[in-house]
Amino acid sequence: MTICELAMADAEPVTHSTFEVSRSRLGELALEDDEIAEEVPVALEYNGISHAVMLASPADLEDFALGFSLSEGLVASPRDVYEIETEVRPEGIAVRLRIAAQAFAALKDRRRAMAGRTGCGLCGTESLQEVMRAPAPVSSGASFGDAAMYAAFTQLQTRQELLRHTGATHAAAWLRADGQVALVREDVGRHNALDKLIGALARTGEDRSRGAVLVTSRASYEMVLKTASAGVGVLAAVSGPTALAVRLAIDAGITLAGFVRTGRHVVYSHPQRLHSRTEQP
Repeated sequence: MTICELAMADAEPVTHSTFEVSRSRLGELALEDDEIAEEVPVALEYNGISHAVMLASPADLEDFALGFSLSEGLVASPRDVYEIETEVRPEGIAVRLRIAAQAFAALKDRRRAMAGRTGCGLCGTESLQEVMRAPAPVSSGASFGDAAMYAAFTQLQTRQELLRHTGATHAAAWLRADGQVALVREDVGRHNALDKLIGALARTGEDRSRGAVLVTSRASYEMVLKTASAGVGVLAAVSGPTALAVRLAIDAGITLAGFVRTGRHVVYSHPQRLHSRTEQP
């Protein structure tokens, strides 16, 4: 079997595999089994034409394809995506999308040779103008207390199954207005995890005007851009943002929080949507 066939055995995604490793503890070596996260090439094909190849975890790929299409502006609405199918090939996994003629015509106009990697969200972009997209300002009625935000990240930790097995993945989660973490998507790439979440939000019809996106990574420019494209007004991260991300969050009307830990966090933009116990929302 090929590497990618092993990663999709029995038509079910195999997100991690077991390897024998040599583990050192206090100078003592021991042979043990260890679970390692799978990472496979995933090609996104639109109406028969390959547009992007990403390295990703082989799970929730339909969510990934839909979310990527929306966050990258390749389609304007989930209604523009008529069909999504996956095909395991010897060299990777192809996700085939059939999209509306108008969306496909626009895609052909802006096609670029893009080879995505787990650590690079803008690889292969052709121009500075294409990178520096200006999303429409987000209108959001979201409001969360700090205790609810801390509790949500605790919920997220307990639901990161792939991370528990491998220690090698990021997660993106959807926090509803009632304080419940409703959706969690994991991937070896932080951008991929967020795209999977955006796709899941589009599929499930969640009310994006009152919720928040939680990520277990830094808040880079593209993470803010993808959040804005989804119409979500709050992005909270366990790590810090970049200056470019903060500027975009200010312009896009997004509440950006970083370094979220129980008992502390930093808000970089539009703080009115996050309030302490002593404040009124």
